[in-house]
Amino acid sequence: MANLKEIKRKIKSVQNTQKTTRAMKLVSTAKLKRAEMAAKQSRVYAVKINEVLSEIAYKINQYKSEVIESRFFDKNETPSTVDIVFVTADKGLCGGFNIQTIKAVRKLLEEYAQKNIKVRLRGVGRKGIAFFNFQGVPLFATYAGVSSAPNYEKAQEIIKGAIDDFVQGTTDKVILVHNGYKNMISQELKITDIVPVEPPLDYSLDSTSLMELEPLDGGEEILNSLMQKYFEYNMYYALIDSLAAEHSARMQAMENATNNASDRVNMLTLAYNKARQESITTELIEIISGVESMK
Repeated sequence: MANLKEIKRKIKSVQNTQKTTRAMKLVSTAKLKRAEMAAKQSRVYAVKINEVLSEIAYKINQYKSEVIESRFFDKNETPSTVDIVFVTADKGLCGGFNIQTIKAVRKLLEEYAQKNIKVRLRGVGRKGIAFFNFQGVPLFATYAGVSSAPNYEKAQEIIKGAIDDFVQGTTDKVILVHNGYKNMISQELKITDIVPVEPPLDYSLDSTSLMELEPLDGGEEILNSLMQKYFEYNMYYALIDSLAAEHSARMQAMENATNNASDRVNMLTLAYNKARQESITTELIEIISGVESMK
């Protein structure tokens, strides 16, 4: 009977866990719908502003900086210092969501270390920060409690330090790493070279392009204003995109956990029924043996 009680206790424990994982899945599903909508709406602006900056980079490269000279578009073939801004979640229980970003950052660290290039890490999200602290990897700047509730002001604060150091010449490159939302069941790791801005290798301007670069007064001021929006919105979109991906990953993880709990309950129930049947059989044999001995 002790064995039956132990199995029954395990079944109850797994069922309680199953209730928790099912509830967490429902919560993540509800949050995902809101985050997915925000990510889709923000993606339109992010894509368009990136296209505009790519076109400007192409034009500046075409004119060989005869019209506008800007460090933002000046490619450095041998950077000495690189800033990596990475985004992870503030919470766990979301499968391999955080580890994918962490692996990408570690790979970049190894690649730049082989080239003797200094790397400074700017971490967003408690999980990534905790991991690198545990590994003894120094973090230049940390931002906790942001990825779970992103807003534009926080995005401005995060990216401002990295861009200011780039403008002053302290760093030569800024990279943004985050795990983005692809669809309801999958995420997509994104590594973006924020600055210097370069046109894609296969970039070609359509003949319908109306953009012209002219040596007008105030042109540099307009460009700097546009660049600021570009930096801030890319950071903001990364936070929103990462949050949607986080909820997607957690929803999948909790669904898998719920299914595994269901399988475990079935296995334990089968074991309980077998043990109960053996117990009943043993009791019947003992009764029959006792009756036979009294004859």
